[in-house]
Amino acid sequence: MRRERGLSLLGALLIVVIAAIAGYYVYQGTLGEEPPTCDSALKSCMQKCRRTTSDAAAAQACQKVCESDAEDCKRQKRRAETLSPA
Repeated sequence: MRRERGLSLLGALLIVVIAAIAGYYVYQGTLGEEPPTCDSALKSCMQKCRRTTSDAAAAQACQKVCESDAEDCKRQKRRAETLSPA
């Protein structure tokens, strides 16, 4: 009798652990990552420019596009902050 109770307790514990792990992955999947900030997007874009372009002029043009996109991002964030009620 005692051995059967121990096995059922172990089984219940195993089910709880599996449910907790599954819940964690569902939680991560639904929330996902936070959207990148303007600075992190700029950094990522600059890294892509360095990796994908071998010509100096092309790299500079790519980096200017990244900087322009970052400025647009910052402008949009400022505009959204002024429009949203605090």
